[in-house]
Order: sequence, then C-alpha cells, then structure tokens
Amino acid sequence: MIIYTADIKSDMPTAEQALRRVDMVLATGRMCGAAAVKLIHGYGSTGRGGVIRTQARRYLGELRGRGKIRDFIPGEDFSIFNGETLRAFQICPALRQDRDLERSNNGVTIILL
Repeated sequence: MIIYTADIKSDMPTAEQALRRVDMVLATGRMCGAAAVKLIHGYGSTGRGGVIRTQARRYLGELRGRGKIRDFIPGEDFSIFNGETLRAFQICPALRQDRDLERSNNGVTIILL
C-alpha cells in the first residue's frame, strides 16, 4: 500500500482554504489507492502550533468520528513506541520507511484512509 503525501500550507492559505484542501487531499489519496496520507500542514510561523495545524487536526477528529477516515496520528506521536503507529503499520507497511518516523515532527499528520 502506498502513502500519498500532500502539502496544504506551502502558499500560506487561510485556515478555511486549508480545510478545503484536506478534503481534496483525502479524495485524491483514495483515488490513488493510498492506504495512508501524509498531510504536511506546518506547525505555525510562531512555532507554537498554528491555526492550520490545530484546525486540520480538529477536522480530522470530526472525520474519524463520522467514519470518513480510519484514524490519524499527529507527527509528534509517530513513533514505534505508539500503539496507533503500530496499528498503522499493519494497514500501511510503507509507513515504516517514512522519513518522519521517530522525528517528532509536529508539522505533519499521518491519516489512515
């Protein structure tokens, strides 16, 4: 299974624009046959957790609750010592090779489709 990677913050969108991009990214990932999406949202220009990051993760929580995605893992929790990560490896073994594994990168989120 493949990982689809998308950067939703590169051109500094508003939070509303970024959330629309999340929907497009998820649809594209599904069309590509991806088991997981690596969403690059950044961590905020001040380094304190920007609006795009917090809003994207809140929205992903809503999608998970509605059954639209299986789960998501914040980049800072993407570790072999995290139970969700270990379960994600079963769904998408390619995640074991992801460069952000064990990097505590709070500018990304792994989404399981």
